[in-house]
Amino acid sequence: MKTLSSGRKRLFRNAITYGIVIAAFVILQVLNAGGLLSPSLQGQLVPICAYVTMAIALNLVVGISGELSLGHAGFMSVGAFSGVVVSLSLQQAIPSGPVRLAVAMLVGAVCAGIAGFIVGVPVLRLRGDYLAIVTLAFGEIIKNIINILYVGIDGNGLHFSTQNEAALALGEGGKAILKGPMGVTTNAKLSSFTAGFILVLIALTVVLNLINSRSGRAIMALRDNRIAAESVGIGATKYKLLAFVTSAVLAGAAGALYAMNYSSLAAKKFDFNTSILILVFVVLGGLGNIRGSIIAAALLYVLPEMLRDFYDFRMLIYAIVLILVMLLTNSPFFQDLRSQLQSKLRDRAVAKADAKGGSGHE
Repeated sequence: MKTLSSGRKRLFRNAITYGIVIAAFVILQVLNAGGLLSPSLQGQLVPICAYVTMAIALNLVVGISGELSLGHAGFMSVGAFSGVVVSLSLQQAIPSGPVRLAVAMLVGAVCAGIAGFIVGVPVLRLRGDYLAIVTLAFGEIIKNIINILYVGIDGNGLHFSTQNEAALALGEGGKAILKGPMGVTTNAKLSSFTAGFILVLIALTVVLNLINSRSGRAIMALRDNRIAAESVGIGATKYKLLAFVTSAVLAGAAGALYAMNYSSLAAKKFDFNTSILILVFVVLGGLGNIRGSIIAAALLYVLPEMLRDFYDFRMLIYAIVLILVMLLTNSPFFQDLRSQLQSKLRDRAVAKADAKGGSGHE
């Protein structure tokens, strides 16, 4: 009976999280169709989805796995530029925009996953803050590599150079895709709010299923007490690498979605500040709290835009809001109040389900 009750609580929590995401999508679609969203807010819908996905992905590493990563902007960058290169290279072969976007996101996710595996294998064997230091360095290395990288395409395929655009030696009809520090200047804008919504749902499904699986319990056991977990045969590197690579894959897909929303994009967009911004979303939403990360990422991303009427003071107000949220989320009084509300809602839902037909009690 106790196990069944725990399962119901988990399903109830997950249903609320999915419900919030779906309700937000429907409401924003209705408002957008009615012309009630400002043009600037319309333009932020896709980036919000990308950052929500990033927050979910980073929470898997920081909140669930217990490792501090400061280089997730690097994985986002790998997914973004690999996705753009694939998208522009397949313009003739795949004329359909949504299909090309899906392929670009898939390739971006795979490339970021490979990068996550390469970084994670040596680093996750270590303990302490080494992961934070190495991932920070990884993000900066990726940014500098893209800043010197030139990629073009012609009838003979892709050309690469680290010198300049002329060194690509493109044939007739060829075009440069990635232009070093200028980045991408002729991108095709394929991203849509619907694609972003689907990506958020996929990220939610992957992470929530992983957390509630046997592997997820092993990951959390390693987080809580690595020595005790290893003493019962749980391989630390294997499970931490699973969480890290999964997070990198989702970050790569989010990066491709983000990149395909702009006609131009430079590597400096994915610097250390972007990694810190995503970490702020995760910390304010609550470590290990996927639903909180989603809400924090969406609200904090649009907050500067909502404060545009107070342009001179908006960053001051933004900082005050961050401090208040931090104080409230760490206040014992509000934590107890939130727990009581959640308990009441959960008990009410369980009682309603039992009243409809509790034939599943065994």
